[in-house]
Amino acid sequence: MISGIILAAGSSQRMGTPKALLKIGETTFLQYIVETLHSSRIIDNVIVLGAEAEEIQKTLSWFDGKVAVNNDWQKGQLTSIITGLNNLDMTKTDPEEIHGVMICPVDHPLLSQAILVDLLQGFWKSKKQIIIPTFNSKRGHPVIFHRELFDEIRKAALDLGARAVVRNHPDKVFEVAVQEPGVVANIDTPENYQHFVLGNP
Repeated sequence: MISGIILAAGSSQRMGTPKALLKIGETTFLQYIVETLHSSRIIDNVIVLGAEAEEIQKTLSWFDGKVAVNNDWQKGQLTSIITGLNNLDMTKTDPEEIHGVMICPVDHPLLSQAILVDLLQGFWKSKKQIIIPTFNSKRGHPVIFHRELFDEIRKAALDLGARAVVRNHPDKVFEVAVQEPGVVANIDTPENYQHFVLGNP
């Protein structure tokens, strides 16, 4: 099985408000991502919080997975990935049954069930250990990492993060070309939000 790690620990400084709580349709970025994961049968999920953790946690009554707080979030995204890996819900699942994780940054919420299913099929069929979606040949998110890479991710340099693991293993990467630009849409500013989510020019 594949578990999900949703990264929502950043300060959202450029956005000015927690990105996890921004609206996409009638729900929040965070809930939309989790619901899309569930629709793709990725049901063992960890949400990683950091900045504004208390504020975000108050909105998570709908979530029945694991919520982990990364107290080192200021040191970079890799610390949140490691926090997620360390909090995979082993009470529900034998560790040997977790074949990999899909890492979903909360500022890349424009996912669809079709994209996630394509990534999962790429993982199982290609037998590769890193699955990355691309749009017009540009790599995006979410990314799947095989469990055999978990320890290497934990040991990566903080300034390079999981990218270093990808660069170290080009032969283990399988790219999945998709037709949806959401995989490369980083919703990091109010302008991005207006353009990509609300459809305003």
